[in-house]
Order: sequence, then C-alpha cells, then structure tokens
Amino acid sequence: MKGQSSTPTVHGPVVDDQTRCVHYHSELDVVAIRFVCCDRYFPCFECHAETADHEARRWPRSSWHERAVLCGVCGEELTIADYRLVDACPSCAAAFNPGCRLHAHLYFETSAPAER
Repeated sequence: MKGQSSTPTVHGPVVDDQTRCVHYHSELDVVAIRFVCCDRYFPCFECHAETADHEARRWPRSSWHERAVLCGVCGEELTIADYRLVDACPSCAAAFNPGCRLHAHLYFETSAPAER
C-alpha cells in the first residue's frame, strides 16, 4: 500500500489487502477503524466482536482529532473528524461506502445512529 511508510496491521477475518472482511466486502468497503478500547484496527464492529477478548468502546468526541480511520487502498490514516466529513479518501480518492454512516454510532460518540 502507498501512503504511510508502515501501514498498520488490520485484525479480524480480513479477506483482502484493502481491509475488506467477511462481513463487508463490497468494492467500497475499504476502511478499517482503530478501536479506542484496544488500539487495534479492525474492518468492522463484527470483526472486533468475533476476535477481541473485550467489549468495544466508542471514540469520545473529545478524541476525534485522533488518526483512527485507515484507507485500505492507500494506507492513509485519517482523523475521525476528517473521515466524518468525506465520502472518499482525501489522499487517493478511493470512494468510501456511504452505508457506513449507519454504523457510526458503534465506533464514535454520536447523538443519533445516522448522524455523520
């Protein structure tokens, strides 16, 4: 992958080198989230639930400046705040799955499930 000199490891049942997993593997499913509870990247909340030995915690709003979203195409790490403002990677223009917004409340403190 381009971008970072050392691309982080993505954990869980990953099916390709662009972070797609057994649960989400469309052309647009190319992000992994670093979970605040364990400081490890997973493609989705289901991968974390199946392979981590603890419950997931959500990123508090006060930490949205942290780089916690990985573009699986180029390896760029985005801050949570930046990721929530875009529909594609600002580094390589790879489109992100717009359906991921429906799961944002599982990763980040939000006021509503579909809040961007």
